[in-house]
Amino acid sequence: MAVLAGLAAVDLVVPFDAETPRDLIVACLPDVLVKGGDYTADTTAGASEVIAAGGRFVAIPFATAHSTSALIAKIRGF
Repeated sequence: MAVLAGLAAVDLVVPFDAETPRDLIVACLPDVLVKGGDYTADTTAGASEVIAAGGRFVAIPFATAHSTSALIAKIRGF
C-alpha cells in the first residue's frame, strides 16, 4: 500500500475486507476506475456507478514482457 500511495498519479489507497470493493468505489466515486486488461466495465464492481456519475472505466492491457516476477528474477540475477 505504501508503494502505491507513493506514486504521484495515485490519490488514494484504501484497504477493504469485503468480497468486492463495490461499496468503497461507490463511496469514493473516482474520476477514473482502472483495472487490468482481463476486466471490462461489465465485470468490474462499481464501474457502472462510476460511469453514471460522469467518470470513466479503463482496462490497462497486460505488458507480459514486463511482469513483476520477471523483474524480481532479473534483480536476483536468475
